[in-house]
Amino acid sequence: MVNDMNILRVENVSKSFVAHKALDNVSLEVPRGSVYGLLGPNGAGKTTLLRIINRITAPDTGRVLFDGHEMLPSDVFKIGYLPEERGLYRKMKVGEQAIFFARLRGLSRAEAVQRLKTWFRRFGIESWWNRKVEDLSKGMAQKVQFIVTVLHEPQLLIFDEPFSGFDPVNADLLKSEILSLRDKGATVIFSTHNMSSVEQICDHITLIDRSHNVLSGSVDEVRRRHGDNHFRIEYIGDGDPLGRVPLSLCTVIERGSLSPERHTMKIRIPDKRDIKTIIAAVNEAVELRSFEETIPAMNDIFLLYTRGGAGSEMLRTE
Repeated sequence: MVNDMNILRVENVSKSFVAHKALDNVSLEVPRGSVYGLLGPNGAGKTTLLRIINRITAPDTGRVLFDGHEMLPSDVFKIGYLPEERGLYRKMKVGEQAIFFARLRGLSRAEAVQRLKTWFRRFGIESWWNRKVEDLSKGMAQKVQFIVTVLHEPQLLIFDEPFSGFDPVNADLLKSEILSLRDKGATVIFSTHNMSSVEQICDHITLIDRSHNVLSGSVDEVRRRHGDNHFRIEYIGDGDPLGRVPLSLCTVIERGSLSPERHTMKIRIPDKRDIKTIIAAVNEAVELRSFEETIPAMNDIFLLYTRGGAGSEMLRTE
């Protein structure tokens, strides 16, 4: 039974090209109204999956369901797709080309012009309307392509490496627009290598490595799942902060000092039910200034799985 909370479901999709298996039995679910990150190293199969979702190519096995039904050719008009391989006609003027692509997506010329003028003002690019594409920088051309992708207000937006070619200021502008589109009801899938962007704007992720889905879940849940119950203590005093704690309750991972009086300690607590006991004992031994769980960054989790670390090996042997 299809879960109506998901706008998109990919079920057991595989795809091969000659002797190369691009995708091997990949499944995922994209919640409606979310920003969904599709992660993975180069050659992992991300772009192939995006092309299958857009019906540019077909899977060898498996299926894609959109909005509760097996995907139809007409569903493509409900999707906006910005591929990694950018493509604008270099000799055309920016405004006329944007109108051309808008008409392909079903907008009338008058409606296209009205929406384009609004978006051009928002991005501060009104002066580009009569310039030729060949006169634009890579980042400038990408702004135009982003606008064309979202102009027909599709239910699902798919961006392949959307921040490539943008400086930090314009990358932040694009992130803000992506979140705004989500807040207005759109669902966004984007492929990226920028892990800080994943933490800033993604609600859920799937990590593909070597043609397999090796990790899926909400960003917060994935990070906490890989935290391994590590905690950081900051305290003042020369005593042993764990002197009153039974050895069986925690393990010291590292010690450090911020000043002659101020020290830090990283510990692992196997059973979180012991946290209150440990905090009370530390507070009696020294002046406790902070006690917080340390959660790994998405970049660390990405490297764990894509470098053949413990995460990927453990998952593949299950």
